[in-house]
Amino acid sequence: MPPVRRSPVRVLPLLLSVLLAGCGAPAPRDGAERDVRAAVADWSRMPPAELSGIPLEGWAYEVSAVRRDGAAATARAELRYRLSGYDAAAAGTAREVRLSRDGGRWHVTGDRPAPGALPQLWDQGPVAVVRGAHALVLGVGQQAGTLSEIAAEADRAVPAADAAWPGPWPGRAVVLVPGSLERMAELLGRPAAEYRGMGAVTTGRVGAAPAPADRVVVNPQGWGELSPAGRGVVLTHEVTHVATRAATTETTPQWLSEGFADWAAYRGTPATPEQAAPALARAVRRGEVPGELPRAQDFAFGGDPEALARAYEGAWLACRLIAGRWGEAALVDLYRRAGREPWPAAVRGALGMDPDALTKDWQEALRAEFR
Repeated sequence: MPPVRRSPVRVLPLLLSVLLAGCGAPAPRDGAERDVRAAVADWSRMPPAELSGIPLEGWAYEVSAVRRDGAAATARAELRYRLSGYDAAAAGTAREVRLSRDGGRWHVTGDRPAPGALPQLWDQGPVAVVRGAHALVLGVGQQAGTLSEIAAEADRAVPAADAAWPGPWPGRAVVLVPGSLERMAELLGRPAAEYRGMGAVTTGRVGAAPAPADRVVVNPQGWGELSPAGRGVVLTHEVTHVATRAATTETTPQWLSEGFADWAAYRGTPATPEQAAPALARAVRRGEVPGELPRAQDFAFGGDPEALARAYEGAWLACRLIAGRWGEAALVDLYRRAGREPWPAAVRGALGMDPDALTKDWQEALRAEFR
């Protein structure tokens, strides 16, 4: 939030003291608290040695509160840092720094995520670093060969996403590879069951405001179950979300966001609708043509896997239809408009039709494809 700028005014000293008292002026810090804050500042001047392989910059702990208990203290702080060459803005995370007093001096004994805050990857163990041409891969508990393979896949995924999305974006990706599905869930703050069977997910805020680079978080269990072709599709899908983040807002239909990412992932591959959309093909052949384009709730994990598959497949085929009939530029235009205009206006502006007509065309295309 930008600072509030106030014009200077002249007031009588007595009036000034009354105003300060009424506004609740902060209580002065005692010497012990000042010493604790100074100890944290000295300790946090640079990242710890065990993180030296990670390209960190702007590393700083800003203490917001101190709690003391005899010769022990805990400082609540906000850690700010960037991954050099990847983050457009500083990432932030709440930490608890523990200290002890020995010989009249305070010493930091460790830090951890503050209550309610998500852990960082390095909280889970030593971090291995692999740099690719377009990606930075950070892993814990993984073989070096696995991280190198993921980096090579990311280096293919970034140009594929760039070719599908002509809009401005950094053209690089940060990939986190925790040691297990459970560790992945810890990083994301969600139950592990929500990610079982998934190869990867992408974090990050939608919108055009400056933000740290999105992180693609790999599920090592799901990744290991994918074919080489499947790994390419999954990683390109996730990197495409990174590319389109600035154009994605709360008004962007989820089917368009997920369908576009799949369209980018399958673009240029020999995959056919029969191969890539088997669940939807089975449903259409049973006479179960969807009555509408997939809704946001249809993409929720933890429910019927067939229904989830149909949602992703239907979204992909809708974007494939648009790109094939109106052109790839029209699909990109629709995506951009959907992030800043009401949906009916976006469809009319990009495709020259109303949303109901688009839905009907999509339904007819499904019947024709899977008859």
